[in-house]
Amino acid sequence: MPVKTVQVTEKILASNASVAEANRAKLDAAGVFAINLISSPGSGKTSLVEATVRALMPAFRIGMINGDTSPAALDAERGARAGASAIHVNTAGKCHLEANMIGMALESLPLDGLDLLIVENVGNLVCPSHWALGTHATVVVASTPEGSDKPFKYPASYRGVDALVLNKVDLLPYLDFDMELFMRGVRELNPGVSAFPLSCRSGEGFERWTDWIISGIAGQRS
Repeated sequence: MPVKTVQVTEKILASNASVAEANRAKLDAAGVFAINLISSPGSGKTSLVEATVRALMPAFRIGMINGDTSPAALDAERGARAGASAIHVNTAGKCHLEANMIGMALESLPLDGLDLLIVENVGNLVCPSHWALGTHATVVVASTPEGSDKPFKYPASYRGVDALVLNKVDLLPYLDFDMELFMRGVRELNPGVSAFPLSCRSGEGFERWTDWIISGIAGQRS
């Protein structure tokens, strides 16, 4: 007799999308602008969170949800020390955050007392791009030491995002990084993406990044 194939992945993603919509409604009701940071390990996501929190506080109240495959809350603790209301989500080995994980974390955050929520996804450039969380924007964080070929190797992660942060530009004089090649790959995949070359260490280019976030916060309030 014929074998029936059950499309489990499609059903799981559909269920995830439903929860993501509920998360978005909760954030909208509280007037919180939320961004989802995705990247490979070592790009500097946590450093970006720290620098962003320090640049925007105390004018804005900021929350952080950190996803990691282990119970160690090291990155969430860094966000908290910078001044964010931070929650650590242990994905129990899963290589990405899912909408239900964000939903549970939102229950532990003072949403009515926040202007911005930064979700730091698990360090992975493959899985996280497929899972909606309910945030208003998704940002891919690249870094110069990773090389200029990443948009060509991970097109799905670059194609669907709202903004790109290219971190560690202060290292450009010491690296064989082809900025023209990198940006050509980005623009071919995502012509309208907002791009922010910056350095969390030196502060170079950081104001344009924070201006973009402030604009998102203002739009959420209107």
